[in-house]
Amino acid sequence: MRGWRYLVLALACTAPALAMAAKPADTAKQAAAAHAQAMIAFQRDLVSVVAPRADAAPLLGAALLARPLPNQPKYNDFHTLIERAAAVEGAGPEISWARLGDCDAKGGDCPNNEALAKLREQAADNAAVWMLQLGVDHHNGKDKDARADLARAAAAKLYDDYTGASLKAVADVVSVLPPPADTVDPSMSAGPSGVQMLIVYSTISTLPQPGLQATAKICENAAADAALKDDCLKLSRILEWGSSPLARSLGLHIREVLADDDAQREDAKRQRRNLIWQVQSFARLSARAPTDKAMAQHLLALARNGGTEMSIVLAAMRDYSIALEAPKEEAAPAPAGSTASAAR
Repeated sequence: MRGWRYLVLALACTAPALAMAAKPADTAKQAAAAHAQAMIAFQRDLVSVVAPRADAAPLLGAALLARPLPNQPKYNDFHTLIERAAAVEGAGPEISWARLGDCDAKGGDCPNNEALAKLREQAADNAAVWMLQLGVDHHNGKDKDARADLARAAAAKLYDDYTGASLKAVADVVSVLPPPADTVDPSMSAGPSGVQMLIVYSTISTLPQPGLQATAKICENAAADAALKDDCLKLSRILEWGSSPLARSLGLHIREVLADDDAQREDAKRQRRNLIWQVQSFARLSARAPTDKAMAQHLLALARNGGTEMSIVLAAMRDYSIALEAPKEEAAPAPAGSTASAAR
């Protein structure tokens, strides 16, 4: 989620931050470096405490917490933990989805091929899986295969990128230890709850995303191909009820581009405007949460309750009495990347 990239960026920039702290620096820079180190140390402790568990969900949470940590010991790193989670009997597709990221992007073997093959077995009725495969085939120039993937996605029953399941796993893990005092930024009056919330919502921002752009490219040019157009419109209906704001946005975009009926196109435009309003409203709540203990605790509770990314957005709006429909005076921003997941 765009509002929660703080910790991810802090972890990604750890080495520069430490180097900066070693040089003469002003108090603010030293404090920022010390806070980043404290957050990293806390995440390491969380991973170490949970890693001995033998069930899949805690191992998933620990793996996602370990992923951005620099120089993590091999026995507690992302690869080891997600492999252990995948080996648990009955491990669900959310484990395989996270395991997609256990790969070498520089080596050109992302996403993880074994995890993708497992997902095709575990969740053949999930459009997100076939859109992920579509993205791979499109990238490799396999246009016929990509077209077949789109047909399978259109015939699926649902769209779920498992962000909700991952949120729940991480939210459960962060509660096993209280955040130390040095992890609480003085500007975060929400205290330890604010720290936990930041960790939860930032860690899942690195989860794999399916081939949304490749799907959009294919469907935007489908008007002259009746069979392709029909599949794209079928897929759009699945996406409109999908688990993530980005998926819903794409579904509405496809309907707005391809629908023959003017009323359908206008409805898609209106629903898309509402979606953007919903995401922006959640972002405003998220921005307030680090300075509002009750709100931070409530967002943590929503994550622990499970569901989907979209259900969390809508539940938070309802709980804080925010209308789900955009005010009439709200102009619709540009369509691309406006959702809570856009920065992933």
